[in-house]
Amino acid sequence: MDAMIQTEGLGKRYGDKWALAGCSLRVPAGAMAGLVGPNGAGKTTLLSMITGMLPPTAGRIQVAGGAPAAGPGQLAKVGFVAQDAPVYAGMSIADHFKLGAHLNPRWDMDLARDRVAHLGLDQKQKAGKLSGGQRAQLALTMALAKQPSLLILDEPAAALDPLARREFMTGLAKAAAERSLSVLLSSHLIEDLERACDYLIVLANGRVQVAGRVPDLLAAHQSVSVQEMVLGYLSSARGNSGTEVAR
Repeated sequence: MDAMIQTEGLGKRYGDKWALAGCSLRVPAGAMAGLVGPNGAGKTTLLSMITGMLPPTAGRIQVAGGAPAAGPGQLAKVGFVAQDAPVYAGMSIADHFKLGAHLNPRWDMDLARDRVAHLGLDQKQKAGKLSGGQRAQLALTMALAKQPSLLILDEPAAALDPLARREFMTGLAKAAAERSLSVLLSSHLIEDLERACDYLIVLANGRVQVAGRVPDLLAAHQSVSVQEMVLGYLSSARGNSGTEVAR
């Protein structure tokens, strides 16, 4: 499979307002892709269509070789960690793993248990008693143990302190490399994307401003940093917006 995510003219409209319009992307398999843009840029809308939680108004989309959420086999290919790192406060870590094994046919219990042991977590602990960073790590562990082909994360470390965020990103990069995962990471923290990602998508005003491999993008911009390049695109998009975009 050459492309893990491929879209052509993808769009989502609410009434007469386009939350995302004319989105054409080709994210290669095996990439650690970063998705960046200001609030209201269309990031969550795009992620919702990639996961199959939201149907498009226009265009076409293919994820991991098939239509998003088109049956149990397709659902098994995609892992998702939402912004609030959803876990069940009244359930222990071990209970989360039992639930994961029940719901996911390719569940890797050894991976789940080994990962929380490495993190120093007791499986008897209730999720509601964990710190924010620990809850994020549990949510990531649940997504990894599903053994997906594509892992999608929507601002997973936004609420964490700098140390917890660095630990989360380090663990994510290590897991992706060890398991040859494709990753799509949405974040407004450009420094996180700069450290971890080899592919970049910049959204603003509901449209793709730039998408491509980071080395190629940097070569086109000579000596600028990723942060300078992204901020330049976002600034340009704000100044030249002719489309009203749903917020």
